[in-house]
Amino acid sequence: MRTGSIISSSSSTWRWQLSRAMRLALRWFRQCRPQRGGRGGATGTRTGGRLLELWSYSRLLLKSLYFNSLTNSDTLLDCAFEPVYWIVDNVTRWFGVVFVCLVILLTTSVVVIIYLYVLPTILSTYPLHWVVWHLSCGHWLLVMVVFHYYKATTTSPGHSPKDKIHIPSVSICKKCITPKPHRTHHCSICNTCVLKMDHHCPWLNNCVGHFNQRYFFCFCLYMTLGCLYCSVSSKALFLEAYAAIERYYQTPPPTETYTETTAQKSVIFLWVLTSTVSVALGGLTLWHSILISRGETSVERHINNKEAKRLREKGKVFKNPYHHGPVNNWRLLLGVEKRSHWFTRVLLPSSHLPNGDGIKWNFTFTKTDPMAI
Repeated sequence: MRTGSIISSSSSTWRWQLSRAMRLALRWFRQCRPQRGGRGGATGTRTGGRLLELWSYSRLLLKSLYFNSLTNSDTLLDCAFEPVYWIVDNVTRWFGVVFVCLVILLTTSVVVIIYLYVLPTILSTYPLHWVVWHLSCGHWLLVMVVFHYYKATTTSPGHSPKDKIHIPSVSICKKCITPKPHRTHHCSICNTCVLKMDHHCPWLNNCVGHFNQRYFFCFCLYMTLGCLYCSVSSKALFLEAYAAIERYYQTPPPTETYTETTAQKSVIFLWVLTSTVSVALGGLTLWHSILISRGETSVERHINNKEAKRLREKGKVFKNPYHHGPVNNWRLLLGVEKRSHWFTRVLLPSSHLPNGDGIKWNFTFTKTDPMAI
């Protein structure tokens, strides 16, 4: 009963603050009403005293919104922006479905164009060894992209257990009223605490956390490689199609069929889309590669920077307790425990679970640890 009342009180904080501000503002306007009666100098004196009284009351009104033993100016700003946060969270939640459909639609269009226009050219003009290479590499990248995107969108990132009391936690979430283990953060869009939360990805319509971070990173990596492969493979066709499009403005225009013009426009669309995505997504993949090498998530990156700055001012050095060396960090993320796993778990689709449960974390490696090198 008490938990329910706390949640209800937390959710209505901004409404209470807004109602209080409106009541105080109404009282202020009432005091602004001119008083009848009085003449001459007495009126001027009364007006000056009235303005001074209004100024003093305005300052008191502003301070009364946040100055007490429990809140401060940050609380006032949070309450003022709470409706904005609510709108952004709900819009992002609903637009996540649109983004997922957009990813599926664009990926499908690229695959269709490859099969209709690029692959026939490769089969008819390329030597046998290049044909085998394109068939093998292209289909391998397609399988890896589809598998990891499906797993990243459908796999739960992991949530803080609400039915367990005796779990190692560093704090209590003020929104969920549940224990928050190490590396756990609250997602305002999903409205729950996520284990080892990295960020909420609208393109997945899901949070990236402990149990699906590997799927997310592998999807970004293989999608980038797939876009680079399509861009490089279709470069010659793109140049031919672009030259053909420029001939449309000649007099007289070239006599080309509807099928030929459709193929040319499709190839241009393919090359522009894959080149753009490879650059944008490649930058995101590189950023997450740096974070993984440092043993950090996107959320922890900001927290660690602030902590490092605070300790630097005191003459101390910050050390990330979850950083076990770049190679060990990659092994932990990818679930590589022996050499064969680099092939079976990284280069091939694999649904193996990550190391650990996302609640308890090892701060140091030992020589007996199978994950240590």
